[in-house]
Amino acid sequence: MRFDSIAEWLVWQQNLNPRGIDLGLERCLPLARSLGLQPLPFPLISVAGTNGKGSCVAMLEAVLSAAGYRVGAYTSPPLVSFNETVRVCGEAVGDRILLEAFEAVADARGEVMLTWFEFRTLAAARILRDADLDLAILEVGLGGRLDAVNMFDTDLALVTSIGVDHVDWLGESRDQIGREKAGICRKGRPVVCAEPNPPKGFLDAVARVGALLYRVGIDYEFERREKDWHWLGPAAKSLTLPEPGIAGDCQLGNAAAALMALHLIEQRFPVDLSAMREGLKRCRLSGRQQVLSGTPQLWLDVAHNPQAAEALAASLRRRPCKGKTRAVFAIYADKDIAAVAGAVKDLIQHWYLAELAPPRGASAVKTAKALETVDISAGVSIHPDPRAALAAAKKHSAPNDRIVVFGSFETVRSVLELESSQM
Repeated sequence: MRFDSIAEWLVWQQNLNPRGIDLGLERCLPLARSLGLQPLPFPLISVAGTNGKGSCVAMLEAVLSAAGYRVGAYTSPPLVSFNETVRVCGEAVGDRILLEAFEAVADARGEVMLTWFEFRTLAAARILRDADLDLAILEVGLGGRLDAVNMFDTDLALVTSIGVDHVDWLGESRDQIGREKAGICRKGRPVVCAEPNPPKGFLDAVARVGALLYRVGIDYEFERREKDWHWLGPAAKSLTLPEPGIAGDCQLGNAAAALMALHLIEQRFPVDLSAMREGLKRCRLSGRQQVLSGTPQLWLDVAHNPQAAEALAASLRRRPCKGKTRAVFAIYADKDIAAVAGAVKDLIQHWYLAELAPPRGASAVKTAKALETVDISAGVSIHPDPRAALAAAKKHSAPNDRIVVFGSFETVRSVLELESSQM
């Protein structure tokens, strides 16, 4: 075996393709065939979108598992351990299984310059293929049409939201980005759209493919109540359900889309009301408006684009604190930093800006300059990394304050690892 640890493999994979992100299916499709992954021996649900993909995968996984099905899942990026990106029956796969899959893909690739994401997607598919599953749920990494996950034909597509993000690869408009996300659809197969205002580019692409579109507000609806929420689907199907175990006001929209998907596959995978309730209640996903116990209160959210930051702001407003709200903020350089910060600026009394490692990470100085463009009046300080920023925020916080850590998966991961080590 080339390497004995997951960490060594991951570093090696990063250097296989010098471009890092290099969208396209021409490299991975032939390898999928040679590895015996075309087609996979079970139905697939593919999930794309700007925000909410991981939440929808987790909800579908939890509900279907509660109904007794053997469910596999592939998600990205990891928050703590790479193992969590590949799950079988709700459990992260072990090191030995991952090492064997990595070795198999490395042997098959020859001189093909796979990107790190293509390599890991092929390895994940091999693991899921051999896991005796009833079905699997795959999260698209970037866009849809040219993402490695799209090498597999989906039986049902779910598109969570369509916002402006990853413009260097997907385009600068919602029309362009919507067309890319619609690329996971297949002719004659259902696609659930949780975006309440889908752009014309998305709708045109779905129609051109000939997929069967089911839209929120048209084909299904949902509403929040005082202690639960209500879902209304086709043929006047009506359900009253507990709020999802994943925090955040935006999660009802994700849950409603997941239920629409379950409705569309119910003839093959029937799920009763008790399994829906159990799955939604027990569903968890780290780093999504996650609140850690203790004082000051610590919020962790991977919000890294304007749409996600707006959802975070809505939840902060709905759950005000008695003291000040301080932000630990670090983000990638290719993001719309000003728009992300601007979405929550009125809620923050002090910003603790941190560096993220190059080449993708934005310097704290660049972040500070971006904040100046949206007239942020709160105090700003600069720190070498998210952990140092958190230490400073804690030092200046009173017990009834709260600290919101957001801006990227890397930012939240760094803080979550630190907090977990101190528990």
